[in-house]
Amino acid sequence: MPSALSALSVLLLAAVFLLAAGVAPAQAAGYRYWSFWDRDGARWTYATQGPSTARPADGDVQGFRFAVSQDSQDAARPRGTADFAAICSGTPARDGAKRVALVLDFGTRADAPSGETPPAPRTACARVPSNATTAEALAAVAKPLRYDTNALLCAISGYPRQGCGEQVSSDGGAKAPGGEPASDTAGTDGRKDDGGPSVGLVAGGAVVVVLAGAALWQARRRRNA
Repeated sequence: MPSALSALSVLLLAAVFLLAAGVAPAQAAGYRYWSFWDRDGARWTYATQGPSTARPADGDVQGFRFAVSQDSQDAARPRGTADFAAICSGTPARDGAKRVALVLDFGTRADAPSGETPPAPRTACARVPSNATTAEALAAVAKPLRYDTNALLCAISGYPRQGCGEQVSSDGGAKAPGGEPASDTAGTDGRKDDGGPSVGLVAGGAVVVVLAGAALWQARRRRNA
C-alpha cells in the first residue's frame, strides 16, 4: 500500500507539472520598425539591401511598412496601390534622372507606439538623379526622415516621433496568419477570446484525471492481491 501511495504521489506531481506547462503563456516578442520591400512583378519581396545602399532603376517600385514583426519571414507587407504607371503618371521622365515609385504604409494603430496615430498610407513618385539611392529617393518625397547611430531608418515623414526598432511583447500587436495585423483597433492582439477555458487547461485537467485514475486502480489491485 505505501508503494502504491508513493506511485500516486509521483503521478499527481507529474500531472501538476504538465498542467502548469500547458497553461503557461507564450511570451513571443517582436520588433517595431520600418521594413523595406522591393516590388517583383505582382508581389513584394523583402529587400536584400538597406535603403542607404540600394540603387533602384527608373521604373522600380519600392515599399516601406511600419509594423511589429519577429523577423523578415513574419514582416507585414505594404498595402495599397503598387503600380508604377499609376503612381508616377503625373511625373514625366527627364534626362539624367530616374523615377522611383514609393509605397509608404504607416501601419495600423495596433502596431503604433503608445500615444501615436499612424498617418494614412500613401504613394509618392520620386524623381532623383540616376545614381541616387533609395534613401535619397525617400528623402525627396517623405521628409523628415530619422535614423539612429547605426543608420537604421527610424521614422518616415516624422512617424513615429520616437523609438527605433524597439522590442515589444506579442501584446503590442500580434498578427493574424499572412502577416497582416488582425485588426486596426488599438489594443487588439488578434487572438480569439470567448471566455472559455484554454486548450492547455482542458488537456492538463484530462491528464490529471487519467493519471490519478490509473494510480488508484493500481493501488486497489495490489491491496486485493
